[in-house]
Amino acid sequence: TYYTPEYETKDTDILAAFRVTPQPGVPPEEAGAAVAAESSTGTWTTVWTDGLTSLDRYKGRCYHIEPVAGEENQYIAYIAYPL
Repeated sequence: TYYTPEYETKDTDILAAFRVTPQPGVPPEEAGAAVAAESSTGTWTTVWTDGLTSLDRYKGRCYHIEPVAGEENQYIAYIAYPL
């Protein structure tokens, strides 16, 4: 849900690029989605405010991943954050 390659960025989005090195066995898309989640609305624990906000409205979206040239198992994850 946080990896959305079909997402088209908007003029109002804050765009960021993160260099990620996935752990062995973790696909780059999953690593990019984890960065988008943990840097926006995702958390590892249940919090009482979970039902008060619209996840689809506020979540970060990893919309593109590309390998880092010349580096093994390193990727650039492009993430859009809505304002």
